[in-house]
Amino acid sequence: MTQGLGSVRWALMIGNFVIGCGVMSVAGTLNDISRGLHVSVALAGQLITIAAATMAFGAPLLAGWVAGFDRRRLLALSLLWYAAGHALSALMPSYAALWPVRAITMLAAAVFTPQAAAAIGFMAEPQERWRAMTFIFLGWSLASVLGLPISAWLGETFGWGVAFDAIAALALIAAVWIYAVMPDGVTPPALSLRAWKDVLTHPVLMAMVMVTALFGAGQFTLFSYLTPYYKLRLGASAEQITLLLMWFGSFGLIGNLVLTRVIDRVGSNVAVTVAMALIAGSLALWPLGAGPISMALVLVPWGLGCFSSNSAQQARLGQVAPALAPALMALNTSAIYLGQAAGAASGGWLIVRTGYDGLNWAGLVWMAAAIALSLWAGRRKVILA
Repeated sequence: MTQGLGSVRWALMIGNFVIGCGVMSVAGTLNDISRGLHVSVALAGQLITIAAATMAFGAPLLAGWVAGFDRRRLLALSLLWYAAGHALSALMPSYAALWPVRAITMLAAAVFTPQAAAAIGFMAEPQERWRAMTFIFLGWSLASVLGLPISAWLGETFGWGVAFDAIAALALIAAVWIYAVMPDGVTPPALSLRAWKDVLTHPVLMAMVMVTALFGAGQFTLFSYLTPYYKLRLGASAEQITLLLMWFGSFGLIGNLVLTRVIDRVGSNVAVTVAMALIAGSLALWPLGAGPISMALVLVPWGLGCFSSNSAQQARLGQVAPALAPALMALNTSAIYLGQAAGAASGGWLIVRTGYDGLNWAGLVWMAAAIALSLWAGRRKVILA
């Protein structure tokens, strides 16, 4: 890999880190958003649903519109949009004013992550392509390790607006960095209508994509409301909440690193199943986490499976139909966000009706469906016309 491409790779990884921090910021600051805007936790949590739905439907729709844009300018401008949106969000005086600004802001995330992957895939040599794409997605893992707990600490200590302003500042820095190191003329070819048709009409490929949505919903039914859960049910302080989130994110990073070492030996189908089983195990054991220390132990399997499950999915989709990989990756990105939206919505619905006790069991139902569908799809041959 050339030195120039290495600089671009690092810049795009940091860009994904900033995007991930922004996506997770509501989950981290949910307590203060609820308190500061005088709305329930369940209603505040719907900001996650709104943002995720924007990204889920925006990613494929915007992909066609931006296909001819130079990626240096597109990616830098999307981060500038992200910076402006978060800075404006921090000024909103009410929930009614915040949610539409939040939705518009997240259009930048719908553009950046899939287009960054397309750009690095276009620039890298074929033998380096998947490694380069995996590297830039580490930004999301780092956002979980650092961004989520820091935003939670900022929200609890100084208010959610300060956390949003911090993301705005990081987005501005990332935009300048990408514009400085990325060359002109990076314009990956647009996906053909034939590629989209082949993917959308193939039952096994669509089942594999749907697995991503299902295990995303399983996680975000509970993940969206972790900070209020820790505070209300465990009596955790702001510092303890921050440490629990950092602990979880650290194991997410470990899980991804372990996956890169074993996936070639065990295969992507097995890797996906094991990662989802780890998440399901934590959800089943959730009631045993009665205090911060016991909760930290319960979180370990979930952390190991959280990000590695999606990385294994990316590898499986890329391997099962290489010719259709761009379309599959675009749909998988949408499935990630669709799962987040469904999970946050179902979790909020449950909190209003039954409280926090049923969140893990609802998440477990989503995970069981994901595992069953994954096993079915993994046993089928993918035959392309």
